[in-house]
Amino acid sequence: MDLHSSNTFGLLKNGIIHDYPSLSSNRKTDVVIMGGGITGSLVAWFLCKKGFDVTLVDKRHIGTGSTAASTSLLQYEIDTPLFKLQEYVGEKNAAKSYKLCIRAIYDLKKISDTIKTDTEFEFKKSIQFASFKKHEKDLWQEYTIRKKHGIDVEWLAAEELKNVVGINAPAALRSTVAGQLDAYKFTHALLHTLSARGLKVFDKTEIKKIHHTGKTITLTSRSGNTIQAKHLVIACGYESQKYIPKKIENLMSTYAIVSEPFSQKKLWYENALLWETAVPYLYLRVTKDNRILIGGKDDKFYNAARRDRELPAKARKLEQAFHKLFPQIPFKRDFQWAGTFSSTKDGLPYIGSIRQRPLTSFALGFGGNGITFSIIAAKIICDNLTGKINKDASIFSFER
Repeated sequence: MDLHSSNTFGLLKNGIIHDYPSLSSNRKTDVVIMGGGITGSLVAWFLCKKGFDVTLVDKRHIGTGSTAASTSLLQYEIDTPLFKLQEYVGEKNAAKSYKLCIRAIYDLKKISDTIKTDTEFEFKKSIQFASFKKHEKDLWQEYTIRKKHGIDVEWLAAEELKNVVGINAPAALRSTVAGQLDAYKFTHALLHTLSARGLKVFDKTEIKKIHHTGKTITLTSRSGNTIQAKHLVIACGYESQKYIPKKIENLMSTYAIVSEPFSQKKLWYENALLWETAVPYLYLRVTKDNRILIGGKDDKFYNAARRDRELPAKARKLEQAFHKLFPQIPFKRDFQWAGTFSSTKDGLPYIGSIRQRPLTSFALGFGGNGITFSIIAAKIICDNLTGKINKDASIFSFER
């Protein structure tokens, strides 16, 4: 699948940071991970820390799938508001999923510090504003249920929102826990660090056959080489659907633009993450090199060619939306790209196993929170393979 258009900002900015050989001989390992994006790299991180012998493969260059197109916002809020998510999974599980995403942001900070590479991680505040007056009631419901479950969030009425943030909107929620990083750079830093400690990484290695035999699983590459393992983790993102007998994803196209760098360091209130209540929602952040990144204007994915044809028009609409919010900021577009992502019925990821795929776990961080979901997936899979019961696993299971 063509996961994104050309000229993604992360790939252009960073280039090929590290590259790896393709698989050229047969191997045996404890765990093999299919997928060399941020999800696969985080699963590898947790498994290697537990002492597993891990091999990771990707059919592309490392990080050049969906990870290269990521806009890299770190939010605990998932695409389904908490007050609506409780209708799908119950209030307890809904609140727990939000809190797990909060913890994941801190975990990402800890890992970033450990690998001692500039992943451009920064803690940020987050402002979600009501797109229309009629959204204010739902936003208040969201505020109320988050406060009920001890999540640190503040209500900003229209006047305070205007005075503090400079946005004209009916109301907003201000969250103190959010962040951002460079997903592509982070992925390369993880795998480079782990490679020095024994992780085997093979890119440009497409797996054509998966065969289960008793207590082992064997992957055969296009070149005919094999990897025999005790367990397989599929972390191929939106391309994982072909390994699952029932449809679990709804493919969408999304669009992003990045400005030229600004000379002033503060562009709006604490350079917080900004996003709205409309669906699809507009979102903004300020990059480490002081550019404004804007994403949104999502629509249904039909094919990559159609998605990419839409990009110029979508880029103009994103720019127009920004000028409506901040007419005083002279946004000059520098890069633009389109990507494909997936949503689920409830906004939650799918993590765990299915009976049709023995000795296999899936780490599928679908939706707008793919990075924080990847941390949750890595922990659940690691617990499963070490024999530890993870009490949160059922929230994200295929049987929910």
